Amino acid sequence: MFSVFIDENYDNMLNTLKKLCSIPAPSGMEQNRAEYIKEILLSFGADNVIIDEAYNAIFSLNCENSNEISVIAAHTDTVFSDLDELCVIEKDGKFYCPGVGDDTASVVVLLYTVKYFLKHNIKPKNGVMFVFNSCEEGLGNLKGTKQLFKTYGDRIKEFISLDNSDLNGCYNECVGSHRYKLTVNTQGGHSFERFGNTNAIYELSKVINKIYEIEVPKREGSVTTYNVGIISGGTSVNTIPQKAEMLCEYRSNNSECLEIMKNRFKVIFDGIKSEGVTADIELIGDRPCGTSEMKDKSKYLCEILEKIVARVVDKDVRYEIGSTDSNVPISLGVPAITFGVFEGACCHTLDEYIVPESLKKGLEISLEFCKTLLGE
Repeated sequence: MFSVFIDENYDNMLNTLKKLCSIPAPSGMEQNRAEYIKEILLSFGADNVIIDEAYNAIFSLNCENSNEISVIAAHTDTVFSDLDELCVIEKDGKFYCPGVGDDTASVVVLLYTVKYFLKHNIKPKNGVMFVFNSCEEGLGNLKGTKQLFKTYGDRIKEFISLDNSDLNGCYNECVGSHRYKLTVNTQGGHSFERFGNTNAIYELSKVINKIYEIEVPKREGSVTTYNVGIISGGTSVNTIPQKAEMLCEYRSNNSECLEIMKNRFKVIFDGIKSEGVTADIELIGDRPCGTSEMKDKSKYLCEILEKIVARVVDKDVRYEIGSTDSNVPISLGVPAITFGVFEGACCHTLDEYIVPESLKKGLEISLEFCKTLLGE
C-alpha cells in the first residue's frame, strides 16, 4: 500500500538523515535542528509549523477545534555534548554516527510520515500533532514533552513516541527517576602542613558507600536501581580537597518504590553535615513513572502495533520497560507507547549505527500505524 511512496522517498530520507546528523543537538540546544526540521516541513507543504519555547518543532493537522488530539513524536536531542559537525560514515551496509539512531532516524521517519499525510491530503477526524520534541535525553529531563502537556494539557488524548532501535521493540511501561547533584564542601588545605583537615573526597566516598548499602525495595513486577555516575573534585595531588561533587540517581517502574528510594536517599543526605562539612543537594532530574493500570489503558495502542509488526517484519512485538518521552503522558493518565522504526545498535556510544534499509520498513510501520489510529 505504501511501497511506491517509500521507494520514491528513500534516497531523500537518507540525505535528510545525513544532514540532521551533521547538526549538533545536545539537550537544550536543539534550536538549529528544530529550524531545519521546520524548513523541511514547509517544503512538504505544511503551513502550520511552530517552534515553541522549549525548541519543540510542531506541525498541527486539523487541531483547531479538537479536544482529542493524538500526538506522534520523535525527539531531536542526542546524548552527545560536542558542538562540532558530525558526518555519517557508510560501511558494510550500515550508517555510523553518534546519535544516528537515537533518535535521528526516528525523526526522519516521522518527517516522511508527515509528507505522506500532506501528499495524500489526509485529514484525521480528530486532530493530530506531529512533534519533533526536545530534551528527552539525560538531564534534558523530558522538558520538551512536559512543555507540550503544559501548553495543550487535557486536549491530548493519546501519545505515541518513535524511539527504539528495533522494529519490533516497544516500551509500554515507564521507568521513573530522580537525579541529584551533591556537592560536599570542607576546609581542605595543604596535604602536609594541614594533614588531618577534613577531606571532601573522603566525605563524599562515605556517602557513596552508604548508597551502595541500600537494599532496593521489591514489589511484584517492579525493578528498582540506583547509580553514582560521575564524581569529581580536588585541586592537586598535594592538596586536601575543599570540594567534591557527584551525580547520582535512582530509578523504578513503581511509584511506591520510587518514593521509598527518595526517603532512603534523604536520610543519607541529611546525615552528611558535620563539623567542618557542608553539603549542597540539587535535584537535577525528575522523571515520573506510571501505575500498573496504565498498561491496560494503553492496550489498544499495543494491539494496533502488534498486527502491523507481525505483517511488516514477521515478528512478535517485544515489550520493554524504559525511560522515554512517554513517561510524561503515562504519569498523567494519558495512554502512550514508544516503539521502533529502524534497526540499529550501540546507542549512546561513538560506535552507534543503523541499518539504513530498515528505514523502509520503519516508515511502513509508522504510516500504517498512524493511518489505522487516526482514520480520516
